[in-house]
Amino acid sequence: MRDKLTNLFFRILVAVAMALPYPARVRFFGWVVAHFVGPLAGYGARVRANLALVHPEMPEAEVRRLTRAVCDNIGRTLIETYSGAEFKARAAKSPTSGAGFAALEAAQRAGRPVVFVSGHFGNYDVLRSWLGARGQPVGALYRPFPNAHFDTHYRAAITAISGPIFPRGRRGLAEMLQHLRAGGMVGMLIDQHKWGAAALKFMGHTAYTATSAAEMALKYDALLLPFYGVRQPDGLSFELVIEAPIPRGTPEAMTQAVNDSLEAQVRAHIGQWFWITRRWPAKGD
Repeated sequence: MRDKLTNLFFRILVAVAMALPYPARVRFFGWVVAHFVGPLAGYGARVRANLALVHPEMPEAEVRRLTRAVCDNIGRTLIETYSGAEFKARAAKSPTSGAGFAALEAAQRAGRPVVFVSGHFGNYDVLRSWLGARGQPVGALYRPFPNAHFDTHYRAAITAISGPIFPRGRRGLAEMLQHLRAGGMVGMLIDQHKWGAAALKFMGHTAYTATSAAEMALKYDALLLPFYGVRQPDGLSFELVIEAPIPRGTPEAMTQAVNDSLEAQVRAHIGQWFWITRRWPAKGD
């Protein structure tokens, strides 16, 4: 019943937002998550805990500002996902930068697979929208939500942006690997904590990080390309950044290079990373 009520509340909120013009819709949903949904969900406490670990010297006023900014970006990203064609059209026009575009074009000419890798930063679906609009689909590894009612329509929304979508699990992994072996492109987000994974560094602290993206790149001779959909000051548009390929090495060294890349983006745009994640949980969490 709790899942049903949570989903009903969300669907009503989305319906209200979708009645607005696109710019007002995105601003409205960001504001609602920053001022209502975020505090009710406990996002503020998580943001504060993470900031206290990484930036213990940060003034309280800046902590409050960032807490709102993080939740605002999360809200904007969420309603952009549900905005379908309107979001895709805007994201497809994003200016680009980074040394990875030349390497990407060479890989496509050679039929070489590509593993895009990033974190929960800015809007990570800008890449799939930008390439999808050019007839270059990017598959995505997707972890289903525990709330099945929410998961059904959320999966439909992200699939509408670009496909294919591979749910985590044995079958989804097999389908993703088949797509990669055929010279396809896949996107993965690796900034989630995983006990038993490699003990690497992120933002100056030990962060247990899965090395699966690097392992796939090595096994299938795929490019490993860090990417970012950086939200611009207007809050509505983006810059698509694709950085130079991660050099081949051990899975741990390659994954650490990805962590370093993401850290640089977070430090440059600190309010755009999803600081609500439990990236550095204590033992027993």
